[in-house]
Amino acid sequence: MSNRKNVLLISTDHWSAPLMGCAGHPTVMTPTLDQLAADGIRFTNCFSTCPVCIPARRSLMTGMTPASHGDRVYSDRMPMPPVTTLAQAFRNAGYQAFAVGKLHVYPQRDRIGFDDVVLMEEGRYDFGNVDDYQIWLGENGFTGREFLHGMGNNSYLTRPWHLPEEAHPTTWATYQMMRQMKRKDPTRPALWYMSYQFPHPPLVPLQTFLDFYAPEEVDMPEGGEDWLDDATILHLLREQADPYTEKDIRRARRAFYALCTHIDYEIRNLIGTLRESDLLKDTVIVFLSDHGDTLFEHGICGKRTFYQGSTNIPLLISGEPVQAWRGQVSDRLACLEDVMPTLLALCGIEIPETVEGIDLLHDSRELLYGEIGEGKKATRMATDGRHKLIYYPCGNVLQLFDIQNDPKEKHDLSRLPEYAGVRERLTGYLVEHLHGDDLNWLKDGRLIGFEAGPYAPAPDYGLYNQRGLHWPTPGGYANCGKT
Repeated sequence: MSNRKNVLLISTDHWSAPLMGCAGHPTVMTPTLDQLAADGIRFTNCFSTCPVCIPARRSLMTGMTPASHGDRVYSDRMPMPPVTTLAQAFRNAGYQAFAVGKLHVYPQRDRIGFDDVVLMEEGRYDFGNVDDYQIWLGENGFTGREFLHGMGNNSYLTRPWHLPEEAHPTTWATYQMMRQMKRKDPTRPALWYMSYQFPHPPLVPLQTFLDFYAPEEVDMPEGGEDWLDDATILHLLREQADPYTEKDIRRARRAFYALCTHIDYEIRNLIGTLRESDLLKDTVIVFLSDHGDTLFEHGICGKRTFYQGSTNIPLLISGEPVQAWRGQVSDRLACLEDVMPTLLALCGIEIPETVEGIDLLHDSRELLYGEIGEGKKATRMATDGRHKLIYYPCGNVLQLFDIQNDPKEKHDLSRLPEYAGVRERLTGYLVEHLHGDDLNWLKDGRLIGFEAGPYAPAPDYGLYNQRGLHWPTPGGYANCGKT
């Protein structure tokens, strides 16, 4: 037991794989992640198979696909399936298991196998709970004021953080995790799960990190796609981004990058705490995100699509215990379902039979399937790591991209004769994985989808989940809608 490795699993929200210096991004500053990548292994072809918060986190914590764990939408009142979770598997092997930050599970205080959770749930009162961050705010003179910056939780307007630095969720969560590290039982190995809520909107970075980026230095979406047309599905996907001007987009990307850099710098404090506690040499450090954000590429913002900005996520495995893989960059096809079995195998712990992912350090796969949503915006994906097929049943739209040579996905290859073989292979794999009501999209084994109908813009009365004063805690929040 004493020889087992500790694990620090760091998760973010909305962080795309390209948004790191080590991935070649021209603007984003991530010196900590760059060093972790240099001293570990970086997976460039890691995907969120259901790129929205709750289903993605269910896959991470169970090693199961959306089809198996039951959520491909965003079911915020669906309990975790009755299986051995990542945390429970480590605890069963004698580990301490602590989490800090966002869990996004139901019931909200469910520890999903962790010994304890210091919870920060982005102000979700609608389940009848107050999280630990909000309790801290109340104890320190900021009761109910965390959202008085005026920025919405799915809005891309921005302004600097309005409270002291210590009250910023990224700073606060890091401090809580450092406290947990210092409280480690010296006779047992530990699993620490550090779950940051950013760079998910609201886009409210500290001014310190906003000042890292001059507005003129911020890269903008390139455009030039040959597949953007008047299809109903594309109108639906671009609807959220339509109101933003070029100035808004530049400001949003700048703020987004600042939130990323803040997290990068706080990870240095986590590493420093491990080092000074004589724990670093025995700790595996993992960095990932639940999904990405298109950040106005293709005229789309947010998640819930299978374009690279939304579905291609960072995955770094680093630290002295994995020095055999030091400096490697792998294009192995990976997904969130693989994190649990990879870490369990690395620590010599038995992998539960319910796990569907693979051990990325020793195994590989040829194809990967993804699914998000039901109804008009439903989207399905199949990829072999080189080519990616995206299917929209709304209007029966197929797209095919060479994500190796065209990572910005500017050129749809689906109608080119020379790619017919690739298209049919990936389409066949996609059709094999359709289930439930998706089978209505088929006729004689071929995709037919459904009639798209005309596009009609939807209203936005709630300003994409705008919040306000959180004191006193209203008892009626249970009926306020999804957050």
